[in-house]
Formats: sequence, structure tokens, C-alpha cells
Amino acid sequence: MPRKPRRTPPSRKFNAQEFLDSSGVKRVIAKYPGRRVIFSQGDPATDVMYIQDGEVKLSVLSKTGREAVIAMLGPGDFFGEGCLAGQPMRMGTATAAAASTILTIDKTEMVRVLHDEKRLARALLLLARYGRDDTPVRSIPALSQEVLAEMVGTTRSRVNFFMNKFRRLGFIEYNGGITIKKSLLSVVLHD
Repeated sequence: MPRKPRRTPPSRKFNAQEFLDSSGVKRVIAKYPGRRVIFSQGDPATDVMYIQDGEVKLSVLSKTGREAVIAMLGPGDFFGEGCLAGQPMRMGTATAAAASTILTIDKTEMVRVLHDEKRLARALLLLARYGRDDTPVRSIPALSQEVLAEMVGTTRSRVNFFMNKFRRLGFIEYNGGITIKKSLLSVVLHD
């Protein structure tokens, strides 16, 4: 019997709108009527898309012209993320299966925001001295978000967003001081 995919518990569900609002990502919101093509197989892969509302069908065309539907996506799903992995062209076609509201984020903007998250995680781990042979310090003194932002080269609002995300995910604790948990390494090591 095939295993069901694991779902994130509702209290920890990723809120893309909150993420995009607080991270300062430039984005465009477009509405597509049902059956409208969002992008076609072979188009340049320059953006990542997020479904705010509606339904999107992903399909590929074989060399003989037959269409194969590979996924049906709904609100909260990302698509077109192959551009982040270096795909220069779209590997399939995305079509609005129903009236849909799609948020589009430029690839370079998305890479920048993801990079900011990793830089903050690395800075916190270095401050806590993870990976050192001497007795590691797991708690670090309270630092303002402005200081952390200067250390990683981003804005205070991005640091605020990621610190709250790290706390929600159980990677850190902070209330006065900052306690770094080893699980924060997963942010740095995950590609």
C-alpha cells in the first residue's frame, strides 16, 4: 500500500503571502480565466509561480503531440520552480484549470530571499559556535534584529520574518537571549 504524503501540521503551514510580504520580494499578481495558458513547454524559465486561488494543470507534450497531465495544483502550491534548479526552459505547460489568481516571483528575487534565510541561519550557528571542537556555546546574548541584519547584509524586516519562522519551526528560542538548536543546521544543509 503506497504511503500518503506527509502534510505540514496547520500550525506550522508555510504562509507564502506572509513570507512574500515580509521579505520584500517584488512580485506580480495576475488573474487567469479557466483554460488560459500561464506558460508553455519550451518558454524561458524566468519565474516561480504561487497559486493564491484556483487550480492549475501541469502537462507535457510528447514528440508525437500527445498531452500527458502530470499534476493538478491548487491554492498554496508553487509551480515553475525548475528555474531555481537551473532549467533554462519550461519542461511543461501550465494552464489555469479554473479561474485562478497567480502570484509570479522573478527567479533572481526568489533566489535572493532564499539566500538571505541561509545567511541568517549560518550567522546564528557561527555565533553559537556549532561545529567547533571546544565546548560549543548554544545560547548567545541578545542581539537586536538590526545588528543581525547588518551581519548578514539584509533588512531588519527579513531578519524578523526568518527569526519568527525559525522559532515557529523549533530551530531557535528567543526571549531576551537566543538559544540555537542543532536542528537549525538543516536550513543551511538543505538545498
